[in-house]
Amino acid sequence: MSKADLSSPPIPEPLQCGRFKLTFERPLVMGILNVTPDSFSDGGKYAMRGDALRQAERMMLDGADIIDIGGESTRPGAPPVPLDEELERVIPLIEQLRGANVPLSVDTYKPEVMREALSAGADLINDIWGFRMPGAIDAVRDSACGLCVMHMLGEPQTMQLGEPAYVDVVSEVRRFLEERVATLQQAGIARARISVDPGFGFGKSVIEHNYALLADLPDTAPRAVPPYPILAGMSRKSMVGAVVGRPAAERVAGSVAAAVCAAERGAAILRVHDVPQTADALKVWAAMRDAANRGRARG
Repeated sequence: MSKADLSSPPIPEPLQCGRFKLTFERPLVMGILNVTPDSFSDGGKYAMRGDALRQAERMMLDGADIIDIGGESTRPGAPPVPLDEELERVIPLIEQLRGANVPLSVDTYKPEVMREALSAGADLINDIWGFRMPGAIDAVRDSACGLCVMHMLGEPQTMQLGEPAYVDVVSEVRRFLEERVATLQQAGIARARISVDPGFGFGKSVIEHNYALLADLPDTAPRAVPPYPILAGMSRKSMVGAVVGRPAAERVAGSVAAAVCAAERGAAILRVHDVPQTADALKVWAAMRDAANRGRARG
């Protein structure tokens, strides 16, 4: 990428997100709140509702712009969670957090959970299946919620069992997201409600595919002016662990570096476990970007 691209990535389309309209003069930090016993990095830490509420409050104080609530682990090999169990984990938490002045995202692919979450006050649905499940589009069509459409090759139970294969991972991810975005818009969902996610770690080889997607992040999204908001979720994942050689809980610095790389390449939303560290790093990056822009303005 050129020097201009690194210091001044194009500003994406604003995102209609339920009660909020998100703008992207800077990348937004999405704090991960897994209320599961088995998520790969923080499983069990916030399974109790009181612990989850305290963690949400901490993340908001630390600079989270969005809280992403997940009631089912989607780590490679994770078993599905029964519908009633996922609802019990997620819905009371949304109801207790909806008074906070922050968008609430729900990480789910189940249409029933989408409907109940939106009724409870959720603002964004973050779907690893890209709204391909029967009934998913109908569940979100008539609301004002934002949508995050993710690319995944295979399914969580099997996506990393073999060696994921692509001819050109960047163009194949882009074509998939273009098809899903077109399908959503044909169903009557406004472009302003749609963001996209290349799906780091979801049916991708740990190094080759994931880092190709990061390097060419703008080219993973459907081509449009202004661009669609891109969500990048790399926090503590194996793509970081394979480079730094540390277990998930010790990948903070590597994850922050990945987030800054994504910000340089125009990511609009960064989905992270480590909110204060990421927020601080982005402030430093933004100060550098602003200084570079001032320098160019002086001639």
